[in-house]
Amino acid sequence: MTEIFGAVAADYDAARPGYPVALAEAILAYHGGPPARLVEVGAGTGLATGLLAGLGTRLTCVEPDARMAAVLAARFPEAEVVVARFEEWTAPPAGVPMLACALAWHWLDPATRNRGAHDALVPGGTLAVFAHRYDYVDPAQATAIRAAFESVDPVPHHDPPEDWFHADIAGSGLFADVRSVPFRRAVPLTTAAYQRLVGTFSPQLRRPPELRERVLAAIGAAVDGFGGTVTLDLRTTLVLARRPD
Repeated sequence: MTEIFGAVAADYDAARPGYPVALAEAILAYHGGPPARLVEVGAGTGLATGLLAGLGTRLTCVEPDARMAAVLAARFPEAEVVVARFEEWTAPPAGVPMLACALAWHWLDPATRNRGAHDALVPGGTLAVFAHRYDYVDPAQATAIRAAFESVDPVPHHDPPEDWFHADIAGSGLFADVRSVPFRRAVPLTTAAYQRLVGTFSPQLRRPPELRERVLAAIGAAVDGFGGTVTLDLRTTLVLARRPD
């Protein structure tokens, strides 16, 4: 499943929303300034990489899908790109001062991800994990779009709690000073832009091609019913933690 997005790498890069600048500022404030080195896990096509590169640090990106990594390397030639699963990657013997993971923590092995992150960090090093949660500003749009999904594919897709990775990291007992920082933005999208975004979601990529087309047609009709624009309530959670000294 970590490599399903490579087939839509270009759409993923174009359609997925990025991250607010304030998120990088929160990371810097928590860490106490720019780290000497940062490793980004599950970097994808680099949607978070630009933000992290702005921290002014030597950057290594670990990405398991070669197709996603190719887009990433083209966008950020100054970054070291390693094509590997996090579980296969070997950290420098001395460790790194910061490890970041955007929208990929749930793809890492739950039995080993916290230990792997802990062991990759130097004592006092920072772990920064962040992800989006998609909702809708207008409750009427939310109802109509969810009904459109269910009219074509009634199989339920349950999202975990919004702060699940805070609980996961804190519950590991391996980190200190675990805290969450929330961000919220309204993001308007045209019908075509919303369909392109949905086309990059894992539930959609798991569907057979014919069902994918029916889903896109149904949600397209729903958004068109609201004048051709849907406004997302995009909630981003940043979880910060520190490897104890």
